[in-house]
Amino acid sequence: MLMLADSGSTKCDWRLLDADKKVVGEFTTQGYNPFFHSVSETFESLKTYEDLLAVAPDVTTLYFFGAGSSNPSRKEVLHTAMQLFFRQADVHIEHDLLGAAWATCEDKPGIACILGTGSNAGYFDGKELHDDVHALGYILGDEGSGSYLGKKLLADFLYEKLPPQMHEALQKQYNLNKEEIFDNVYRKPHPNVYLASFARFLSSNKENYYIRRLVKQGLLEFLDIHVCRFDNYQQVPVHFVGSIAHFFEDVLREVCEAKRIQIGKIMKQPVEGLVDYFTRFRK
Repeated sequence: MLMLADSGSTKCDWRLLDADKKVVGEFTTQGYNPFFHSVSETFESLKTYEDLLAVAPDVTTLYFFGAGSSNPSRKEVLHTAMQLFFRQADVHIEHDLLGAAWATCEDKPGIACILGTGSNAGYFDGKELHDDVHALGYILGDEGSGSYLGKKLLADFLYEKLPPQMHEALQKQYNLNKEEIFDNVYRKPHPNVYLASFARFLSSNKENYYIRRLVKQGLLEFLDIHVCRFDNYQQVPVHFVGSIAHFFEDVLREVCEAKRIQIGKIMKQPVEGLVDYFTRFRK
């Protein structure tokens, strides 16, 4: 059986397909990023998911598309962990950006964008992915992503630049203080996931003027840096996957229209598009 997995830093979506390419299993686990997870951490975590553990012996082929998997050494971390867990499988580790391209562009040219916990974009010519500027991660880059927007929100909270009602609502919902924020950002593991967790607050208050402006500025910066760098960005469809693209679709459409960008598909979970791609285009 074929297992497809699409993993960001926050969560991983899995789909199990039988010989007829029909989905016979759906699973969700934490996300696995080789920047933050070792072989042993990944393997031990996988073993805690009993439903996934039960089907692992039946998997003969695994395609795992993961954040942080653009480098051979980081791919090897995931490959080793996945091979330990799926012992009977032929394991393939690919970059999550390639997964986004296959899920949205299929076999046609287009620009594939990720807007989730992190962000990235690449040009797909219908066969190959071209990504000459790799994502810089949540400290130096990730413009428009959940971690980027969360960082901006918390900075304005600490600088007391939020509208009073917004400051009060954020503090009440999360019981925030400076020490707790610093502890999660500078001392605890996975600060990018912590920062991105505030995207839920942004989404539930997205009609607020301050938040809409914050999101709009972040998405414009993403487009300027990651999409407009391609010479043909106005000639091919631009596709988006991820929770930020999904929950802020109205803002995304507004900023794309301003840039004369032709929006293609917007998917919350690219794994659904991957199922379709493997059914139609892969033997």
